[in-house]
Amino acid sequence: MAIILGLESSCDETAAALVTSERVVLAHKLATQEAAHRPFGGVVPEIAARAHVDVLAALIEQTLEEAGLTLNDVDAIAATAGPGLIGGVMVGLVTGKALAHAAGKPLIAVNHLEGHALSPRLADPALEFPYLLLLVSGGHCQLLLVEGVGQYRRLATTIDDAAGEAFDKTAKLLKLGFPGGPAVEAAARSGNAKAVPLPRPLVGTAEPHFSFAGLKSAVLRARDAGIHKPEDIAASFQQAVVDCLVDRTKRAIHRAHGATALVVAGGVAANQAIRTALEALAAANGLPFFAPPLWLCTDNAAMIGWAGAERFALGLTDPLDVIARPRWPLDPDAETVRGAGVKA
Repeated sequence: MAIILGLESSCDETAAALVTSERVVLAHKLATQEAAHRPFGGVVPEIAARAHVDVLAALIEQTLEEAGLTLNDVDAIAATAGPGLIGGVMVGLVTGKALAHAAGKPLIAVNHLEGHALSPRLADPALEFPYLLLLVSGGHCQLLLVEGVGQYRRLATTIDDAAGEAFDKTAKLLKLGFPGGPAVEAAARSGNAKAVPLPRPLVGTAEPHFSFAGLKSAVLRARDAGIHKPEDIAASFQQAVVDCLVDRTKRAIHRAHGATALVVAGGVAANQAIRTALEALAAANGLPFFAPPLWLCTDNAAMIGWAGAERFALGLTDPLDVIARPRWPLDPDAETVRGAGVKA
């Protein structure tokens, strides 16, 4: 059994975890920065990086103490090396390098997106490769055929904004609070999802990709019209996102030959309306459905530790001069998509 220390600092959550190769989370500590960013209605990169510096060392100490272990008991150090806000990524990666060097342990540079992609396998040992993954978060919205550790074939991506960005912007436009995703979901519960006519970009088209920029603009127009309740706009927006995700995923199912399951992961996967709709889509297509528990959807170090464990089992470790990367696609060979740029 291998024990991996995972470190996560790619955005506004600082976290450390100890995870075993047998899918046991021995300890997990997380510090959120919500209060620091709330006055700005979004994550401020400089504030985030400084906050990671302030708390990461203490979180690591607390994690080891809770598990009753020392660094000598750990088999490898896994740290997020990208993609993400580069200042924060560097804090976690440099810390991981220092620990690995001081303790003489292997370093595993983890792609944050791979952490999300493999997290359902931490939660459920029944999930086997290959599977169709909807990776939906604040910075990414992609459909991938996950063929194995480090083996990803991108089937679709966003041509503009990610679904999570659209949730955050909608929350800001409607003054619902921060973080935006949970705020919109909460408001939507008391709203009428049919009250506000909003577009479903690219739904029904032959193009496989996502688009949410036009939906954000439509929310702005609906707000400025002054005739709709914020709760109705939130509910109508959420339903539009659900419809887009389901339509695009349904199309991908027919291209994901050999997929054993439909899986959703990433921060937006914590949205219950989205989970319910995707579960129904999987059932309609005869596929098992997997989604991590809610705490494992949002950024955390357990998923980084687990991705590290999966890579460590295959002998995949990294040199101490590995670089931090603000952009790091899971499928670097995927064709360029119009408008997607570095988000592809």
